[in-house]
Amino acid sequence: MKTAVIIPCYNEAKTIERVIKDFREHLPHADIYVYDNNSTDGTYEIAKNAGAIVRKEVRQGKGNVVRSMFRDIDADCYIMADGDNTYPASFAPVLEKEVLEGRADMAVGDRLSSTYFEMNKRRFHNFGNVLVKDMINFLFHSKINDVMSGARAFSHDFAKSFPVLCKGFEIETEMTIFALDNNFRIVEIPIDYQDREEGSESKLNTYSDGFKVLKTIGMLFRDTKPLTFFSIISAILMAVAIGFFIPVFVEYIETGLVPRIPTFLASVTFGIVSGMNFFAGIVLSVLRKQHRQVFETNLNIIRMLDKNDK
Repeated sequence: MKTAVIIPCYNEAKTIERVIKDFREHLPHADIYVYDNNSTDGTYEIAKNAGAIVRKEVRQGKGNVVRSMFRDIDADCYIMADGDNTYPASFAPVLEKEVLEGRADMAVGDRLSSTYFEMNKRRFHNFGNVLVKDMINFLFHSKINDVMSGARAFSHDFAKSFPVLCKGFEIETEMTIFALDNNFRIVEIPIDYQDREEGSESKLNTYSDGFKVLKTIGMLFRDTKPLTFFSIISAILMAVAIGFFIPVFVEYIETGLVPRIPTFLASVTFGIVSGMNFFAGIVLSVLRKQHRQVFETNLNIIRMLDKNDK
């Protein structure tokens, strides 16, 4: 069984050497890959001197890096962590075991059930993590504790079938929704979290990246549950249509006339658009079911090819 530790990095010169050494200590059998994402502080050279397999990804953004990692590297288990030393490498063997023994396709290091709120000094990050978690659990009827953890382990099936669509820090959210929607096995293990070292700066922008994450949730909810998504829009539009129609109808009953023609036309327009959204949801729901069937077929092909290679 082959295990690959994959570490996306951007300007982590202060911590990357320690991260590599810690993973080598806890997973001596694993290959350690560092993907440098246009660092300007010598991260590439430090990681290479520390003995990691270092590659460059010129397209900026964590999502772009993960896409290249999953495409380039073949392994039975992929351990992903950040290069900022906020996740102690001691978590890795536990997550690796969950994947290699077949209990998980994605094993997540759960920070929020452990020391995250005590150690993390960025208050809005705390709020954002809880908000995203609650939104996904509500929309997808799940019980995920930590949606945005960067400490994860993946099976070969997951890594090779996951279509990375985002470019940046939305990647963990996209992974979680993909796993939930396609019925992959998810296991969460509480892990310790330690805040960044003094002088090490977070690359995550609380507001712009937070907005991108929320936008990603909305788009993926639309794509994975189109009937529910468009039914909600349809219901809102129908409520507006009824709101416009009621006074026109009352006036017609009382006088036999329809003097407010623009209001009546607005009501009809909203009603038609409401119906269009509902039927769009039905059509897209059927197409989504067909897509799921194709995905399962392709996943079986991946498994067959993997068995033949072994």
